[in-house]
Amino acid sequence: MAVLSPSDLSTERVGQRLRVAGRISATGTGECQVSDALASVRVVFRAAATLSAGELVVVAGRYDGRDLLEGELIERTHYAEPRGDGDWARFAWRGVAANLRARARALSALRHYFARERFLEVETPLRVPAPGVDLHLDAIPASGGYLVSSPELHMKRLLAAGFPRVFQLARASRRDELGLLHEPEFSMLEWYRAFAGLEEVLADTEQLLGEVALSVSGEAKLFGPSGQVYDLALPFTRVTVREAFQEYAGIADAVDLSLSDEARYFEMFVAHVEPGLAREARPLFLWKYPANQAALARLSADDPSVAERFELYVAGVELCNGFDELTDAVEQRARFERDTARRASEGRPVYPTDERFLAALESGMPRAGGNALGFDRLLMLATGARELAEVMAFPARVL
Repeated sequence: MAVLSPSDLSTERVGQRLRVAGRISATGTGECQVSDALASVRVVFRAAATLSAGELVVVAGRYDGRDLLEGELIERTHYAEPRGDGDWARFAWRGVAANLRARARALSALRHYFARERFLEVETPLRVPAPGVDLHLDAIPASGGYLVSSPELHMKRLLAAGFPRVFQLARASRRDELGLLHEPEFSMLEWYRAFAGLEEVLADTEQLLGEVALSVSGEAKLFGPSGQVYDLALPFTRVTVREAFQEYAGIADAVDLSLSDEARYFEMFVAHVEPGLAREARPLFLWKYPANQAALARLSADDPSVAERFELYVAGVELCNGFDELTDAVEQRARFERDTARRASEGRPVYPTDERFLAALESGMPRAGGNALGFDRLLMLATGARELAEVMAFPARVL
């Protein structure tokens, strides 16, 4: 007879005599609760049995849809009752195991979407000689190289090599990032469409959020950490950075401010714009960033003072960062050089230039749209969790 776990039990097994294995989580006269990380079942024994919480057991009984009746003890191994600050408590008692099950459903939904859209799933290196990090991030050194903060540059090399659509669920790392919304190691979903632009990637993003939400909760909704509910009806709201600064910070022109006083720009963004975005009742795309905040995005053909870049905010949480990708190798090299000079002037780590990436641009990378989405943050909102640690098996604080 196969041995099942409590989380394997279902209505299809009602009336069957089964063997079930797990940890005893509670005891009573003539009965006990047998649990795994995801579920429990009450076992009512035929004869008195002296058991202790914490023991690993195999029991047999007739399943009536709720309990195992006419139970008998087949096997036992004594262990102490789990501590309230241990792994068992975190997974089984505090809901992290259920969030990991939701995580698996969300991953399946993502892969289903990309398969339907004819994307190829790829894997790129975790440790690289040139990390290509954003100016405001720092990479983690690793054995003569660096852990990637994003797989972006290698994925764009794939576009230049002729791959039309690629996506990746990558592990990414960033130095000195730890908090409710930050972990030094996390999961990044990135995807790129060749011969496409911002509109196609915005549409992808809207569809993906809906499909992930449905897979997790059965509803096209996300849930803020304070219980707010966000309907994912399409289309999402779009607000330019200029409009956001005018609305939330009273700044006439955010682009001018970013050029004249970048420190003040970021101060106002954190103090006024982000809290304003957090009050919005619907998902919101913030787009048309100042040109000096372009990162790896191309400048707008209609207004070169801004870049074709967007971020998505839900419940005040920045979920993603997407671009109509820069494909000009000369401009990209110039941006890398400016960032390197600034890092050096500020006494921050300076990283090697990724010459292979620049060579790929020189060889001809098609116009493309791409997006980098924080998968853990999305899962946090899909489950209603309060912090990233609640949707990760082993966040930094329990390593």
